Amino acid sequence: MNRVLSPEPEVDPTGEAAVEAALLGVVPELPGRLSDELREELVAFRRDLHMHPELGNQEFRTTAAIKARLEQAGLRPRTLPMGTGLICDIHPGLAERWDGVRPMLALRADIDALPIPDTKSVPYRSTVPDRAHACGHDVHTTVVLGAGFVLAELARAGHLTRSVRLLFQPAEEVLPGGATDAIDGGALDGVGRILAVHCDPRVDAGRIGLRPGPITSACDRVEVSLSGPGGHTARPHLTTDLVTAAAKLVTEVPALLSRRVDARAGMALTWGRIESGHACNVVPQRAELSGTLRCLDLAAWRDAPDLVHAAIDETATLHRAKSEITYVRGVPPVVNEAGTTELLRTAMTARRGSPTVEDTEQSLGGEDFSWYLEHVPGAMARLGVRPPGDRHPRDLHQGDFDVDEAAITVGVELFTAAALLDTPPPA
Repeated sequence: MNRVLSPEPEVDPTGEAAVEAALLGVVPELPGRLSDELREELVAFRRDLHMHPELGNQEFRTTAAIKARLEQAGLRPRTLPMGTGLICDIHPGLAERWDGVRPMLALRADIDALPIPDTKSVPYRSTVPDRAHACGHDVHTTVVLGAGFVLAELARAGHLTRSVRLLFQPAEEVLPGGATDAIDGGALDGVGRILAVHCDPRVDAGRIGLRPGPITSACDRVEVSLSGPGGHTARPHLTTDLVTAAAKLVTEVPALLSRRVDARAGMALTWGRIESGHACNVVPQRAELSGTLRCLDLAAWRDAPDLVHAAIDETATLHRAKSEITYVRGVPPVVNEAGTTELLRTAMTARRGSPTVEDTEQSLGGEDFSWYLEHVPGAMARLGVRPPGDRHPRDLHQGDFDVDEAAITVGVELFTAAALLDTPPPA
């Protein structure tokens, strides 16, 4: 048995015939099935990453581990200019260079973790205090790595007809996202289409969720500092009551936005932190608030900073408070291109049949994959990670988040099938 691939059928149904067959509901025998040995290796690799999570722009160990394993497979990864993250190109016949004719297909993974403790009781629990892969980036990384191994073998066997770029991106969790730095570092040079997956604990392992058009929300960060003369709580009329002013901002600014933006835009300002004062009988001189603004509509998102500034200033002025606003642009919505979404549907159908693909809703979560789609068409699939039958999944960004590791194989199969079935025209 090949170390990477299981024995394949004596056919090579890639290209237009396989696309047509999949669309007709016929599941062709695509090459690129994983060997049991590779499945085990990928699970072990994911668990190693899970035990050693690193925050955005600090992913040095993670980058080194990915680079070493790709080089071991005979590939030539290149570290991104930021010092973490890397790209690795796989060309037909394992040629050293892209032919410059047909644009490359990029497979993107994010490699950073979150600053929260891992609360699970598993052998691969995080060994780093207050750090955890609680968003599934270790799975995303392992999926793209595994796809690289399989595609390299397919290239050697003559099955890969177009170049594929593996993109391991740092700092997805750091607004406005490491994608912008990766793009500046040349990650999209020569790329004509890009794919990604995101773990979804609401979808069973073995399935994916797809949606053409917007699939995530825009996400920005809002920080407000209020100031004014404080004083004794016995004489609040001689002070600027910043506690009341802050409380009014919490309730009234979201209400104002809801009346100034079309409700279909789905704009929502949610506060996550409010701090003011140190004693029960002292009106403080400062108050601070911070939160996130999320928006489903791209046009409304572009207008959001001016709308939020106006609503905050008006409310603060009404309560005689001076406001200082820091509005941090985050990410626009991920808008899946229809043709690429259909490619993912066709690829999953070809691997596992049409019942394994389900429609998904637009999420209010943010994802910096959106920045790539400002430059090239692409799509993100929701990768099911819920153990089948589990009605109480562990949610993302929670310390006990975990996945059904069978999802790794599904992600690899999805990406490799997409690479085999995608037949772009010359540039």
